[in-house]
Amino acid sequence: MAPSHLSVREMREDEKPLVLEMLKAGVKDTENRVALHALTRPPALLLLAAASSGLRFVLASFALALLLPVFLAVAAVKLGLRARWGSLPPPGGLGGPWVAVRGSGDVCGVLALAPGCSAGDGARVTRLSVSRWHRRRGVGRRLLAFAESRARAWAGGMGEPRARLVVPVAVAAWGVAGMLEGCKGPHRSLMAVCSV
Repeated sequence: MAPSHLSVREMREDEKPLVLEMLKAGVKDTENRVALHALTRPPALLLLAAASSGLRFVLASFALALLLPVFLAVAAVKLGLRARWGSLPPPGGLGGPWVAVRGSGDVCGVLALAPGCSAGDGARVTRLSVSRWHRRRGVGRRLLAFAESRARAWAGGMGEPRARLVVPVAVAAWGVAGMLEGCKGPHRSLMAVCSV
């Protein structure tokens, strides 16, 4: 599918269940990597070790005291990710959420934008997900190009001299970071911010 056969428009109310499923599927694909990354950082390992040591005195089983905090931490990270990233954000000052639609009317991607936290922060991508059946076909790039044009229009309306688009990227999602690097150019305003 060529990117020229894609159009981007605001999501209609009847597409909301499909878009929510697409967002949940996108989170499900990366939640294990994010949980592994978060739980293998030194502060998390220290907390897990302290919890295990405390539980060894309460529980009779060393293995149970070792595994219980890990399972609880993984479940908490996954539930937190699903609650935050598997839902639609409230409508922001930039409109949306926006959907990428094939010529036949199939929704194949979703994008949500929000203004930055303070003046000069530019626009921020709050959700970006592409249906697994349409990945690696230019849908994400088309949505990012649309986000850039919205950010430029918004910055112009706010009197900002230069538009800026911030795309937060989970550390575990290096494929997305690679796509963002491929989208950069001398006229581009994309800025990838790594976070967990």
